[in-house]
Amino acid sequence: MQNKKIKLQFKDGSVYEGTSFGAEQTVAGEVVFATGMVGYPEAITDPSFAGQILVMTYPIVGNYGVPDKSKWESEKIQITGLIVSTYNQTPSHATSKQTLAEWLKSENIPALEIKDTRALTQKLRIEGSKLGKIVFGKDKINFTDPNERNLAAEVSTKTIKTYNTKGKKTVVVIDCGNKENIIKRLTIRNMKVVVVPYDTDVMKLDIKFDAVLISNGPGDPQKVQMTIKNVKKIISAKIPTFGICLGNQILTLACGGTTYKMKFGHRSQNQPVVLAGTNSCYLTTQNHGFAVKKIPKDFKVWFTNANDNTNEGIIHKTLPIMSVQFHPEATPGPNDTDWIFDYFFKIAKI
Repeated sequence: MQNKKIKLQFKDGSVYEGTSFGAEQTVAGEVVFATGMVGYPEAITDPSFAGQILVMTYPIVGNYGVPDKSKWESEKIQITGLIVSTYNQTPSHATSKQTLAEWLKSENIPALEIKDTRALTQKLRIEGSKLGKIVFGKDKINFTDPNERNLAAEVSTKTIKTYNTKGKKTVVVIDCGNKENIIKRLTIRNMKVVVVPYDTDVMKLDIKFDAVLISNGPGDPQKVQMTIKNVKKIISAKIPTFGICLGNQILTLACGGTTYKMKFGHRSQNQPVVLAGTNSCYLTTQNHGFAVKKIPKDFKVWFTNANDNTNEGIIHKTLPIMSVQFHPEATPGPNDTDWIFDYFFKIAKI
């Protein structure tokens, strides 16, 4: 482990000094925090974190190493940089294949130990997510806002991929930054899954399909105008449609609703959501910096966040079209809302 002191520098001029344990690479991005106690391999391979320097609030990270790729949410590390309070360089777990530091270095991702991540997180909560840089040596790069880019285009698959070819029904997944466990939750229900690039016009596919799922993903939903345009066609055709996370925002925009950037977003494994019209509350995993503001015509609120009353899902009043802001596929957990997949298929009658 290195002893070199490296800076986390914010655009507002504030600087936090830390010790490097990742790649020696100067990077810029949006600094955000996540409060999960476990699940760092899943978190840092989640495409929804693309363009972001992630601060993990749990004090010890790396203690169970890194599992093989089958446990990741994509094929590579998606974060731009990592900040932790204490890095454990001697992991102990039966599934561990390498240390976190080895993994980060192999994928050229910088990481710092900054002891007071509590103060750092309080800054982000009070002032909001901020642009920042992890700086090695001379400052050679500018501050950049990843939300000004079409991040979904950057992380989406470039080819069409098919899973469980003998499934009873076919679900097309529009990949805006899809997590692998979404595919697993579909195939475990014996669905054939066809994953397509984010800008695919599903209506022109030369295959028969029964439903469409709009995946999670990073960044500002307003940047994926081609996807919004194509989803409008799907909705007009009254095809059963289900959105997750960014998919919730894309569906909203396609149907005439609006979205906005949150102050510091939801990135945790304990966000409580309440099912509309009931007292039922579910714990959910979330990872997003944008949210739904105006509910589209002919839709109603499906779920609401119990902490801040933000929208957590919409559902059409008559058609099998619905979406959630949280992650029902739950990696890392909890598994409270896995039932939503079954509910969608029931309403869609497939």
